[in-house]
Amino acid sequence: MKVSEEIFAFLKELGANNNREWFHEHKAQYLAAREAFEDFTADFINLVSEYDPSVGTPEVKNSIYRINRDIRFSNDKTPYKTNFCCFVARGGKKSRLPGYFLSISPSDSMMGNGLYCLDAAELKKVRTEICNFPEEITSIVEDELFRATYRLWDNALKTFPKGYETGFHGDYLLKYKALSAYAELSDDEVLADDFEKRLARRIEIAVPMNAFLTRALEAPDEEKIDF
Repeated sequence: MKVSEEIFAFLKELGANNNREWFHEHKAQYLAAREAFEDFTADFINLVSEYDPSVGTPEVKNSIYRINRDIRFSNDKTPYKTNFCCFVARGGKKSRLPGYFLSISPSDSMMGNGLYCLDAAELKKVRTEICNFPEEITSIVEDELFRATYRLWDNALKTFPKGYETGFHGDYLLKYKALSAYAELSDDEVLADDFEKRLARRIEIAVPMNAFLTRALEAPDEEKIDF
């Protein structure tokens, strides 16, 4: 399991020539790089499933994101992403459950886990779970190895949301609009022969956080404290 140099080569050229004319002229190069990333994603899915069987084995096509950018509401009108990325979760990339995100891009690769976008009902469930089990979630995100591996995504509110009890260790997590963590990956790490071993360790460290969040979202409403 290794990221192909072919992937990096294509993405570097795309970054310097991000326009439709160049892309169509190099369609064969894109298809070859995408196929290489699909093969890598299949291995990544199997690796995730080994450490977190709850995700099952989602299909590759349901785990990989399109390279085309949605530019309808963006000031940046470049048509293509300069990375290949996938999200491995039960139900595929459109799942509302937490999963394992991997983005490969020259000088800008990363791995992440958790929940990135929550609606109001989902956020309430997560915050309620934090209130119910603060020691459990803080033991995960404040663990020395976790903090050496991941950073929590900074999307916190400046003040506590209304309607929640505070004053306990871990109450700061109530400010987060979604709970996710990420780790930057250097090019040397991504292209290293032992990249699979490094990914496996990162997945293993992320499993408890995803399990906590999955439990929060799947718990019946009547079993939760209603604030």
